Amino acid sequence: MSDWRSLDPAALERGYNARATVADVDAELRAYREASLPMYDRLPCQRDLAYGPSPDETLDLFPVPDDPAAPLLVFIHGGYWRALAKEDSVFMASQLVGQGIGVAAINYTLAPQARLPQIIDQCRRAVAWLYRQRAAASASPGPLLVAGSSAGAHLAAMVLAPGWQAAHGLPPHAVQRGVLVSGLYDLEPVSRTLPQSWLQLTPQEVQECSPQHHLPAGTCQLQVFVAAQDTAEFKRQSRDYAQACRAQGHAVDFQEVASRNHFDIILDWMLPDTALTRSVAALARA
Repeated sequence: MSDWRSLDPAALERGYNARATVADVDAELRAYREASLPMYDRLPCQRDLAYGPSPDETLDLFPVPDDPAAPLLVFIHGGYWRALAKEDSVFMASQLVGQGIGVAAINYTLAPQARLPQIIDQCRRAVAWLYRQRAAASASPGPLLVAGSSAGAHLAAMVLAPGWQAAHGLPPHAVQRGVLVSGLYDLEPVSRTLPQSWLQLTPQEVQECSPQHHLPAGTCQLQVFVAAQDTAEFKRQSRDYAQACRAQGHAVDFQEVASRNHFDIILDWMLPDTALTRSVAALARA
C-alpha cells in the first residue's frame, strides 16, 4: 500500500515539506488568525475553558444559542505539532453556528515541550470533557464531530482510534464522525524527515501514535480531504488511510479539492457552498 521507501532522502524530505508548496507560508498562517479573531466579537463564546490542569489545556467554545443539543464540531489545529493555537482555529465559527452547528477549538502543548503521546492524550481528554459537558446539558445531544488539518488531522484520527475511551469515562463509540484534511496517518516516513528533530519519536511511539495502525472501531462516517497542491506524500497518506478505513467497513468519502493548497483549503469552511462545509453539514445531520 505504501511506496515511500522507494524515495531517496531528498525526495522524501520534499514530500513532507508542506511549507515549500506555497510562496509565503507566513501569510498563509496569518490568514488563520486574521479570520478567527473577528469571531470572538461576532458570536457568543466561552473562552479558555479548562479541560485539564495544565495552562495549555484549554478550549474555546462557540455554542449554538439556545440549543444545548446542537451538533458540535471539535477542531484540532495543525502546525506540525509545534505551532498555532486555538485562536488561529475558529474562522469557521460564524458559518457553522449559522447552520446550527457549534464549534470548539482545542489548545494543546506544542512540541518539543510535549512529546506526541502527551499531545494525543490532551486532545482525547479535551474531547472527553466536551462529551461529558454535552451529556450533562442535554439528554439527547446532537452528534460530536472531530476535525483537523495536517498534524491536527493526525490528532483527530487518534481521537477516532479505539482503546482509550473507557479510561476517560466515554462509551467506546462516543465519536464516530470525522473530517480529516491533508493529514498524516503513518509516522514512520515522518520520523525520517525534518519533523523528527522536534518530535524525537521512538520506534514504539511511531507504532503507537500512527492512526494507520489504529483504525476506528465500530462504524464511522469519515470525510477525508486533500488539497490539489498538497505533496504526493500527503495525498498518499490520506488515500492509504481512507482505503484502510473503507476496507474495515467505515463509510469514507475521499476528495481532492481543486485550486487549494495545504494551508488555505480549510478556509473553505468560511463559505456556505464548498465541499468542506457541505461535509460537516451532512455529518452533523446524518
